[in-house]
Amino acid sequence: MEASSRWTTWWRRERRQDRPVTGGEAAARLDLLLGAVRAGFPLAPAAHPAGHRCSCDRVGCPAPAQHPVSFAWQTQATTDAEQLARWLARDPQANFVTATGRAHDVLDVPAEAGRLALERLEERGVRGPVAAVGDDRYLFFTATRGTPADEDEWWTSALDSTPDTMSEHPGLRWHCRGSYTLLPPAALPDGSEVRWLCGPDQPLPDPLRVLDVLTDACTEVGAVAEEQWLIG
Repeated sequence: MEASSRWTTWWRRERRQDRPVTGGEAAARLDLLLGAVRAGFPLAPAAHPAGHRCSCDRVGCPAPAQHPVSFAWQTQATTDAEQLARWLARDPQANFVTATGRAHDVLDVPAEAGRLALERLEERGVRGPVAAVGDDRYLFFTATRGTPADEDEWWTSALDSTPDTMSEHPGLRWHCRGSYTLLPPAALPDGSEVRWLCGPDQPLPDPLRVLDVLTDACTEVGAVAEEQWLIG
């Protein structure tokens, strides 16, 4: 709590005064993001809603408020609390993504399957960070698979070039190296948000234990596409 208050004070002092963000809201956002930083999740700035549009101003942005600001997001991603505060001082409304495949992976499923799986995981005593993306998706944060001996075993992320992958493949997606997900708290143009259901202070579970439950849940709700699950 003491460290969190110190960073909140620093950020309030450093942020630009022309931003329409209240002190209470800003402090709450910063505390949540610092919780992820303390858990070791590497963060990078992302776009945010600008009215009903994306702040990137790209005409027809395919993933409004759901993509990194910079093409160099993998290099930018950090757990440095001072850098996080500087980013927020520059743009207090910024969303953030977390780079996967370093400190953690993320298993991403439709909300219906996610709710079912979360109940079953809790019954089995398997706990970990879980976030909801509006009413559409659940994000299950797990330990990372680590670096395999054979580099050909990796599937790189297609999220940057084809962010509509979720509509084409509504089942499970495994975000590992080269991928990212939005991190709570994040706002979306439709007024929904990315929020924690179980916070980042939870221990990261083994991904294969979570995968088994999620795969079954996706099958039961009919969310599995041509491929049962995707790695990206």
